[in-house]
Amino acid sequence: MEDAELAAIRAARMNQMQQTNAPGEGAEDEGKRAAEEQMRRDLLATVLDSGARERLARIALVSAERSRQVEAILLRMAQTGQLRGRITEDQLIELLDQMEDAQSKSSGGKGAIVYQRRKAVLDDDDFDV
Repeated sequence: MEDAELAAIRAARMNQMQQTNAPGEGAEDEGKRAAEEQMRRDLLATVLDSGARERLARIALVSAERSRQVEAILLRMAQTGQLRGRITEDQLIELLDQMEDAQSKSSGGKGAIVYQRRKAVLDDDDFDV
């Protein structure tokens, strides 16, 4: 992915958003957020192939926060030049596995619930006959 291409996409999007917004403080903030969101979507569209985009969309349906985390990682990788091409669905799955492993290490376990059942010890005094 070329930095010049990304910069051109960003600049065109910013110009378009600035022209469509009416002057005013609330509209300016709203326009800024909309422009950032559109730039984020455009960048993700250039970074991900169709299979990976579909999987990320399905993840967003289940967990919007997880989807945002993955998007943030992908955007950071794209901005720092760590990506050498488009991310495939398999590469996205590997990234998700790495995220899960890192999260399980930081939380100290897999997050599974462990049930400990104890057997009751009955004495003769417990029975009234």
